Amino acid sequence: MLFKTLVRPVVFRLSANDPEIAHHLIMQQLAVASHLPLLLKIIEAANGYASPRLERNLFGLHFPNPIGLAGGFDKNGHGLPALAALGFGFIEAGTVTRYAQPGNPRPRIFRFSENEALINRMGFPNTGAAAIAEHLARQPKPAIPIGWSLGKSKVTPQEEAVADYLYSLHKLDPFADFFTVNVSSPNTPGLRQLQEKEPLDQLLHAIVDETALLAQQTGRTTPKAVLVKIAPDLTEEQIDDVIDVCLQRNVQGIIATNTTLSRTGLTRQSAETGGLSGRPLHTRAVEVVSYLYKRLEQKLPIIGVGGIFEPDDAKRMLDAGASLIQIYTSFIYEGPGIIKTLNKSLDHD
Repeated sequence: MLFKTLVRPVVFRLSANDPEIAHHLIMQQLAVASHLPLLLKIIEAANGYASPRLERNLFGLHFPNPIGLAGGFDKNGHGLPALAALGFGFIEAGTVTRYAQPGNPRPRIFRFSENEALINRMGFPNTGAAAIAEHLARQPKPAIPIGWSLGKSKVTPQEEAVADYLYSLHKLDPFADFFTVNVSSPNTPGLRQLQEKEPLDQLLHAIVDETALLAQQTGRTTPKAVLVKIAPDLTEEQIDDVIDVCLQRNVQGIIATNTTLSRTGLTRQSAETGGLSGRPLHTRAVEVVSYLYKRLEQKLPIIGVGGIFEPDDAKRMLDAGASLIQIYTSFIYEGPGIIKTLNKSLDHD
């Protein structure tokens, strides 16, 4: 409540013309807190919520609760310890690309507060896989599972996409508990074409084989889990193709969904390009999760993401077949208290 009545109005006002200003302010604070162990303990004591009923075991990993942070919030991994202290059960960081890139021109985030929604066309801004790995080597790794989202660099030709992903995979392997193959962002030209059956098969074949090789080289008994993140704009036929490839290539989970190109649910028109997230995405995200669950017949776990603001939203996503859920836009609008709120509700459901 304090966040929504005091903090959010001030931060949103300061960043009215460019919401990315607010994001950078928050990330700076999270980065500072991540290097202060005593402060992290205080944050965890105030925000954590633990219960055996919330624990999950998937992909060979233990999740203290099912509420995760979706990819795109901490792009370079600078605030992971502080984010973990806020009570998340897992975090997906990135998306990271082989080459450092600034992303698309600003402004590239647009608020629709009346609909609790965002449009973003960030374009994977990040410092590049090598620089991120160097930073992570100097920062304590949180105790919760950390996944890294991998994407294609904008400058990389489509025919060299596999090598681009593998480079980032190698650099981040020591710091990742799982990897997400992001082929569904609408903000990198040509990226969504990698969801098509043939290029997706080629990409996942190479990535899964590489994780097996890295496990062998490092003496691990099992490879790091590979998940695929899909768009909500796919047809059922296209989703079927993704499922077939994922099962054939021993992918270990599917994340549904990324942002949408649809503008359904917005009460004011916008000509801004990019992906829509937040409350308007929820119904479609649940539909995709439900379809995946029926088609997969429990052969692969699903992580559900899209417009989860209320305990009922979380329950709806889990009832549709998700094993874990992720939030992003609601974290921005509701503040960190939403994590405990969702966990407490699921614990007492």
